[in-house]
Amino acid sequence: DVQLVESGGGSVQAGGSLRLSCAASGSPYSNYCMGWVRQAPGKLREGVARVDSDGTIGYEDSVKGRTSISDDGAKSTLYLRIDNLKPEDTAMYYCVADLPFNGYCGRPVVDFYYRGQGTQVTVS
Repeated sequence: DVQLVESGGGSVQAGGSLRLSCAASGSPYSNYCMGWVRQAPGKLREGVARVDSDGTIGYEDSVKGRTSISDDGAKSTLYLRIDNLKPEDTAMYYCVADLPFNGYCGRPVVDFYYRGQGTQVTVS
């Protein structure tokens, strides 16, 4: 199984940027579908970004154009950078992972099986 540990959250002013990190251990995350989700108090969890096992990257409309997902090249740390942060980006951000089924990452990112403990992002 893969273990995920997020870091990099914090309090920032609107218009600022943050880079969140997800350290993966226990199993190479190149074997997994990876992504980021977030959840604000009183709201449903929502997807932010994903990178499938074939390298395909996708972003949710709410962050598209100001978000990038990347890794450290060694497939041990996944990053999520968000620019031009808005108060509505305030949430707990979670790194998530899932095993492909028949080589395909078919599940919505919010349904990925493995999840880290989260890192809080607060935008004011």
